[in-house]
Amino acid sequence: MADRRAVLAPGRGYDTRGPLFVYIGEALRRLGFDVHEVTWRSLDDLRLDGAPEWVAEQLDPVLDAGVDLLVGKSLGSFAAPLAADRGIPAVWLTPLLTDPAVREPLGRATAPFLLAGGTADRVWDGTVARRLTPYVVEVADADHSMMVPGPLAASAEALGRVCTAVEEFVRSGAVDS
Repeated sequence: MADRRAVLAPGRGYDTRGPLFVYIGEALRRLGFDVHEVTWRSLDDLRLDGAPEWVAEQLDPVLDAGVDLLVGKSLGSFAAPLAADRGIPAVWLTPLLTDPAVREPLGRATAPFLLAGGTADRVWDGTVARRLTPYVVEVADADHSMMVPGPLAASAEALGRVCTAVEEFVRSGAVDS
């Protein structure tokens, strides 16, 4: 049994079978985490204006079971208020930094968090990210899926950079052992 628990909260069209989650999940298991992968229920009922409440409703019971690290991608970043209110360290993959419902709770968070995004992602803002936290990995030309143009190896390299940043974040002591 692992000593720590991580919860992976997916995006709308990027579930926990996507490459970022597959490799980050494996990295976290190797670092001693039990990994709980969330599957959104009733995704067809999601309205963007109600996304923060919708995400909270689904994640509250999962977080109530205890969590040492929350990893959210895109839609999952609407869990930022939960992490901020509960003092949960987090990793936010392609967070919706242009949305105040995500950006504002990140600004009041007391637990450390890592932000990962790409310069070709319209919801990423590197300046805001660097203002919010010292833990930032920004990939030039990466889109919302963290894919970059050109040979696929470049996207694999971007994936590796994000995974390495997550491993370093956890090892840095930002996530209590």
